[in-house]
Amino acid sequence: MNNKHTLSTVSPEAQQHSDALKKLIKKQIQSEGGSISFAKYMHACLYAPGYGYYSAGSHNIGEQGDFTTAPEISSFFGYSIANHIIDVFAQKTQKHILEFGAGSGQLAIDIMVYLEKSHELPEFYYILEISADLRQRQQQYIRQLLPELIDRFVWLDELPEQFEGVILANEVCDAMPVNLIKIKDHQLYERHVCLNNNHFAWRDMPVTDDELMQQGTRIQTLISTDIYETEIHLASQQWLRTVAQSLKKGAFFIIDYGYSFNTFYNDERKQGTLCCYYRHQLNDDPFYLPGLQDITAHTEFTTLADIAFEQGLDVAGFHEQSDFLMAGGITEIAAEFHNNIPTADWLQKSAGLKQLLMPSQMGQQFKVLSLTKNLELLARLSINDRRYQL
Repeated sequence: MNNKHTLSTVSPEAQQHSDALKKLIKKQIQSEGGSISFAKYMHACLYAPGYGYYSAGSHNIGEQGDFTTAPEISSFFGYSIANHIIDVFAQKTQKHILEFGAGSGQLAIDIMVYLEKSHELPEFYYILEISADLRQRQQQYIRQLLPELIDRFVWLDELPEQFEGVILANEVCDAMPVNLIKIKDHQLYERHVCLNNNHFAWRDMPVTDDELMQQGTRIQTLISTDIYETEIHLASQQWLRTVAQSLKKGAFFIIDYGYSFNTFYNDERKQGTLCCYYRHQLNDDPFYLPGLQDITAHTEFTTLADIAFEQGLDVAGFHEQSDFLMAGGITEIAAEFHNNIPTADWLQKSAGLKQLLMPSQMGQQFKVLSLTKNLELLARLSINDRRYQL
């Protein structure tokens, strides 16, 4: 599936931007002996200062952009998460929230609106945002919609050494660089990016990283197909270790599309999950328009849960998004709105609710890994508990 011929026309300015990033990556390839790991290539495409998709303001969120996240679809998403937050606050934690990669700021706004209505406002709502462009947009948007609460928002440059409260990561892991491996003729390789006639090309190299070798060998035992390509998520795994060490008491909710280990790695998914988005159009070519398109991969949750457990966290649940939101009272919240707004407005909100909950849409595709530290079992997660098997 290569959709380059169907993608939107690129403006001269955008093409120049992408070409400048290509030059930087080509220099990196040459300086590292002729190839770099795909993880390094993906990191440059997404986060190179001044040029990366996330760091240079090339991306857009919402109907006019490259992707639409749950908070943009319906405020019910944030309201139901707020109920889970209230459960955590009830266990005598500090009333602090920390959100990674807050996007437009919509989730933060919805959570704070609901918590204010519930008389459960946190002392501070921290946002750790690496994109200077997004940080500025978040500050403007929140100041516009919640001027009376702006003093409770704090933007961070790095994770606190110690944190107590609730940590949120909605569609964060899927934006982290992944290592690509290839299994061919019973041999394990790491996929690198090299240059062929000054164009990006694939090069399969022996695996040199011990952790990558260990995880790749484990995957290899599950595969019987002759050629198999997939992703290993070393970056998100290391990120989780760091966050787990920071969390002293509270809960950590990781929300993303993805699978458990055995569902992720099997013969049926022999080309992995890596994909790219440019203006809502899907393609499978990560070499197309570097810096202008999103590159993403599904999250593998089992290894994250294992790492969390090793770091002293408890796995409170692993649920489909629909079950997690239902436990957060999303249907009761929606019913209250239904009774208090005009029918025309409700029809629009109803469409968003379906998109969040329907199995064919986000309800089943997205999962929620709920991790806790020094807490009793969260009451809402034990309601209607249909947790997935990790």
